[in-house]
Amino acid sequence: MHDKEQGRLLIAHARASIERQLVQPVTALPRPDWLLMPGAVFVTLTRSGELRGCIGSLVAHRPLIDDLQANASAAAFRDPRFAPVTAVEWPEIRVEVSLLSKPEPIVFLDEADALHQLRPGIDGVIIEHGWHKATFLPQVWDQLPDARQFLGQLKRKAGLAPDFWAPDLGLQRYTVEKFKEEATQEQA
Repeated sequence: MHDKEQGRLLIAHARASIERQLVQPVTALPRPDWLLMPGAVFVTLTRSGELRGCIGSLVAHRPLIDDLQANASAAAFRDPRFAPVTAVEWPEIRVEVSLLSKPEPIVFLDEADALHQLRPGIDGVIIEHGWHKATFLPQVWDQLPDARQFLGQLKRKAGLAPDFWAPDLGLQRYTVEKFKEEATQEQA
């Protein structure tokens, strides 16, 4: 578990990674040892409460600091759903960092059993079928609190029909530690 101070440092590093690419001055930040341990992180950007970019890693495969910086940059400049973030809008953007636990498979008999096992507001969910794959962070439960609707929209995100079901469909769950940037005077 990470504390609020560590969360603020994660956000500061994510913000600095984006600001470097916007050619803005960046203050050197500390790099404690825990940032060098493997970690998987999603970086979410919002503007006026609306999604502006979200990219991340599902599995820890590099040092946390590297994953954080790469995903912050990707969320700002390479999320295919959005135009790259500009220096003009940057002061209005808030940063959220989600540290992921290791995904674990959900073992189920059928769709009803799978739906029954999902924990709204707690589980991030990964769906896989053939080359179709997608995830929703636990924060998505805020918009989709019904498990059937949540899973249906996740299937749609993966390129499957919302009512699709197959015996070899794979589901995994993970949890997150979420750190959200506070609104500044400019952002309020």
